[in-house]
Amino acid sequence: MTKEKQFVKEITTMEDDFAQWYTDVVKKADLVDYASVRGSMIIRPYGYAIWEAIRAALDQMIKETGHENIYMPLLIPESLLQKEKDHIEGFAPEVAWVTQGGAESLSERLVIRPTSEVLFGEHYAQIIHSYRDLPKLYNQWANVVRWEKTTRPFLRSLEFLWQEGHTCHATGTEAQEETERMLEIYAEICEHFLAIPVLRGRKTDQEKFAGAVHTLTIESLMHDGKALQTGTSHYLGTGFAEAFGIQFTDKNGELQTVHQTSWGITTRLIGALIMVHGDNRGLVVPPRIAPKQVMIVPIAQHKEGVLDKAYALKEQLKSVARVDIDASDKKPGWKFNEYEMKGIPLRLEIGPKDIEKDQVVLTRRDTGEKMPVPMNELETKVTELLHAIQDNLFARAKAHREEKTTVARTMDEFKTALVENPGFIQAMWCGSPACENFIKDETSATSRCIPFEQEHVSGHCVCCGEKAEHLVYWAKAY
Repeated sequence: MTKEKQFVKEITTMEDDFAQWYTDVVKKADLVDYASVRGSMIIRPYGYAIWEAIRAALDQMIKETGHENIYMPLLIPESLLQKEKDHIEGFAPEVAWVTQGGAESLSERLVIRPTSEVLFGEHYAQIIHSYRDLPKLYNQWANVVRWEKTTRPFLRSLEFLWQEGHTCHATGTEAQEETERMLEIYAEICEHFLAIPVLRGRKTDQEKFAGAVHTLTIESLMHDGKALQTGTSHYLGTGFAEAFGIQFTDKNGELQTVHQTSWGITTRLIGALIMVHGDNRGLVVPPRIAPKQVMIVPIAQHKEGVLDKAYALKEQLKSVARVDIDASDKKPGWKFNEYEMKGIPLRLEIGPKDIEKDQVVLTRRDTGEKMPVPMNELETKVTELLHAIQDNLFARAKAHREEKTTVARTMDEFKTALVENPGFIQAMWCGSPACENFIKDETSATSRCIPFEQEHVSGHCVCCGEKAEHLVYWAKAY
C-alpha cells in the first residue's frame, strides 16, 4: 500500500458515514480545532482565510449598496431584550446569561448577544429624528453566542462569526425592497464566489425569524441530500420600532414610525462549501474564494536549478493568481495529498525534466486532470483553468441539486422520495400550519421555502388534499 493511499484512508468515505467524513475533512484540512468549551471551535488560519475571502467580497458589496459598518456591544441587559416579546420568546432557549461580574452578583442579568436587533433598536431611537436621517443603513461584523444542544463545526456551534445588517426606512415599500436586495447579494456571494446554487424564496410563518413580518431565504442542497439555509433577510415591519420608539418627523411635520430590516450570513457558509464541493480526498475550494489558487510543488528540488525555477514561476504567476510554493523537505507525494486535502484549485509541478522541456505540469483539483503546459503560456492557461474550475463546480452542484429534486403529489410519494432520492421535494401546500407540522412529525422534513418562482405541480395539498396555491420546497435539513 502506498503512503498516498494510507493518507487518504484517514478520511472516512462520505458514502460510508457522511457525518464522520465531514468531521474528518474539517480536521484534516486544518480548518478548525475543538476548544475547551463544548460546542466551541478554534478557527485555524486556513479556515479563517476562507472566511476572510468570503467576508471581503461581501463587505465590498454591502458598502457598494450604501451601508456603513458599525459595532455593537457584546452584552445586552435583560430588560432591553424583553422589550420585543416575540423576539425574546424565539431566542429564549438559546441564550447564554451572565449573572456575575468579578466577585459581585449582577442586579440585572446580561445576555451574550444571540443577535442584535434590540441593541440597534435602542440606538436608532436615539439618533433618528427626521426623514432626513433616513434611510439608516448599518451592518456589523461580529460574533454571537447561541446555546445549541447539538453542535458541529461551522454548521452549529455555541459561538460563530457573522455579519448582521440592520436598517431603518421611511416606508414599508422601501424596507421590503431592501430585504429583497440583500437576499440577492447573498445569492450572488453563494453562486458567484462559492459556486453554490441557491433557491430563493420566503419562509413559512412557522419558520420565519422571531419578530419578523416575513423572512426571505436562500437554501442550498448538500451532497448527502440535506438542505442548508445559507442566508436570510428579514422584513421586520414596525414591530421593533414601536417597541423601542423609533420615530421620525416626515416632510409634512407628522410623526411616523420607521420600517426595519435585518439580514445575515454566517461561517456556516464554510460548512456549505465543504458539503457541496468536497469529495473523498478532502476539500474542493472554488478559485474565487480560495486563499491560495495555485500551489507549486518542486520535484527533485535538491537538483540544481529546480528551486530557482519554482520561485521564478511564483513571481511569474502572482499577477494572475494567488500562488504559493512548498519548498519543504517533505516528499512530493505527501505534498500532493496535503494540497488535495486542502482543496487548492490548481497544483503546479516543476522538475528537471519539465525544465528541459520548458514546461510545467498542472493538475486540476476538481477533476484530477493533469496537463503539460508550456511556460510561455502559463499565465493564460492558469487564468483559463481557474475560470473553468469555478464554472465546473457550480455546474456540477446545480446538476446534483436537479438530480436530487423530486415532485411529490401525495404523502406516499413524499415519503418514498425521502428514502429513494433524498433531497429537495417539490410539493403543494394549502397554507395550514397543521399540515406543515404533520409533514415534519411524519417525515422529519421541514419546509425550506416558498420559492419566488412558483410552479403548480398539482392543485392539491400534498398532506390534506385540499386546494393549494403554494409550491413549497421541503427537505431534511441541517
